[in-house]
This record gives sequence, C-alpha cells and structure tokens, in this order.
Amino acid sequence: MEPNNSSSRNCMIQESFKKEFYPVTYLVIFVWGALGNGLSIYVFLQTYKKSTSANVFMLNLAMSDLLFISTLPFRAHYYLNNSNWIFGDVPCRIMSYSLYVNMYTSIYFLTVLSVVRFLATVHPFRLLHVTSFRSAWILCGIIWIFTMASAAVLLMHGSEPKNSITTCLELDIRKVGKLKVMNHIALVVGFLLPFFTLSICYLLVIRVLLKVEIPESTLRASHRKALITIIIALITFLLCFLPYHTLRTLHLITWNKDSCGNGLHKAVVITLALAAANSCVNPFLYYFAGENFKDKLKAVFIKDHPQKAKCSFPICL
Repeated sequence: MEPNNSSSRNCMIQESFKKEFYPVTYLVIFVWGALGNGLSIYVFLQTYKKSTSANVFMLNLAMSDLLFISTLPFRAHYYLNNSNWIFGDVPCRIMSYSLYVNMYTSIYFLTVLSVVRFLATVHPFRLLHVTSFRSAWILCGIIWIFTMASAAVLLMHGSEPKNSITTCLELDIRKVGKLKVMNHIALVVGFLLPFFTLSICYLLVIRVLLKVEIPESTLRASHRKALITIIIALITFLLCFLPYHTLRTLHLITWNKDSCGNGLHKAVVITLALAAANSCVNPFLYYFAGENFKDKLKAVFIKDHPQKAKCSFPICL
C-alpha cells in the first residue's frame, strides 16, 4: 500500500503546483500577448494593400497567437476552480487543439519567414516569385490546413467526469502508447526539421555577411532584417519550443502511472507555459524586423494623438 500512498501524495503535489503556477502565468501571457498581437494585427491591416510577403507571414503569425491567447482565461479558470471544467465538452476539446495548432503554425511561420528573408537577401531578383505577396498567402493557407488537419486527432479527447468534478487538459493514461507515437512524429516533422532549416539559414546569412561587401544602404538593411528575423526566431525556438519538446519526450518515455509529481513533471509544466509564451516574443519580431513596422506604429499613435506630431523628440518623451 505504501507505493500507492506515496504516488497519491506526489500527484497531490503536482496538482497543487499546477494550480499555483498556471493561472498566474496564463493571465500574464494573455494580457501581454493580447496587447502586443492585437496592436500588431491592427498595424498590419492599416497598410494591408502595401504589405510585403514578410508582413503576410507576420500577420498570420499574429492571428495564430491571438486566437490561442483567447483560450488562456479558460485555462486559468480551470486551475483556479480546482481542476473542474465548467464550460462544456466541445470547448474542452478546443483547448488542447488550439495550443498545438498555435505552436506548430508558429514554428512553420517563423521558419518560412526566415527562409524567405534569406532567399530575398541572397537572390533578390531570381526568386521574386517565391517572395511574392500571392505566394505568401498560398503558403500560409497550406500551413494552416496542414497544421489544423494534423492536430485534429486532439479533438477526439474531451472533458471527463471524475468523482464530483469534470476534468479537462489532463493526460489520458489509456492512450499513452498512442501519444508516444504522435509525439515522435511531431518532434521530427514539427520541430527538428524546422529547427534544422532555421539553423542552416542562420549560418548561411552569417556566411554571406562575412564574405560579401554590401555598399548599398538598401541591401545592408535587407541583410540586417534577415539576420534579426532569424536571430529572434532562433531565440523563440531555444527558449519556448526546445525545452518543451525535449521534456515532453522524456516525460512520455519515462511515464509511470504509479508515480507523478516529481521534478520532471514539474519541469514539463513550466516548459508548457514557456511554449505558450511564444506569443509574447513574436511582437518583438514585428517591431524589429517588420517591413516599415516602426513607422506604421508611430503613425498609428500620431493619428490617435496628433498633438505629439508637433513636438521634437527630446521634448516629447
């Protein structure tokens, strides 16, 4: 009986940690992500007719983030309500689905954006069709369809009554074997291949910058934006996606129904929050690497506060 009692205590510790950690984290991500991505979408739409392919990918990335962020208050409420889901079966199915759709659309949008920026920098005239506005929307559509279809299996698992509560967002112990197979596929196709592609782009851009002298200011700006895009994308991968995919894999491989609440399980909880926080990093990408994003953002605030347009920078802080 002792192993079972120990397991029960460990599980209670794990649940307590989730109830303390998830609500605060999700609400912080919600506030910052909603402000950053909501404003970014507004800025992108203000100049939609003059958008470039890079901004098309950024707009789709921001929309993916905003759709996912809208689910976070429901997740926070679930843990604040002692892991009792009150919003019905269909919304429960959407919770896990939205998380993984956002994660892998973000990964693919960041990767494709970096590749397009790299191609436009190295071969700006020979690959105009690849970086065109129309091609960007077609590629975004393919990414949305592929990711949503691939994650559709998650819609099969909904809420479940357990004692006097209704659970959601919990690991189904009856499907651990299936989850392991899905994890391996997602690990290779959804993370390792994009991460490898992104790393190659970074190395090639560095090689170009070290090898070629670029006198024209416009080309210098092009190379700088390509480098910034790839660096921010790599930071997002290393900070948000790599820890989660690594520990999720270890968690499933070493998972034992007789024990829970150990350090690995707590680490998975933290890395899942980091994966969700990718939506807070992306607005920095738009600001530092978006096409004329800074100017568009300033124009929005000047339009809302025209008196600031008449002030000089040192005076109007």
